[in-house]
Amino acid sequence: MAEREGEVGVDPRLLELLVCPLTKGPLRWDRAKNELVSEQAGLAYPIRDGIPIMLVEEARPLGEGEAVPEELRR
Repeated sequence: MAEREGEVGVDPRLLELLVCPLTKGPLRWDRAKNELVSEQAGLAYPIRDGIPIMLVEEARPLGEGEAVPEELRR
């Protein structure tokens, strides 16, 4: 599947290494919003030009319906 214009995918090896700077917990890639999501912190870190911006002050809080319930997480 072709990626949207301006969207750069996340290297799976990089995703394995990155953790939330606040909780040190795992991140998941939200392809639709091109963000790395920390369920534990309730934050979404933007990816700009293929570079994850791992600064808490740059992250946006997850909305109520955005968090994946714990029982559905992998």
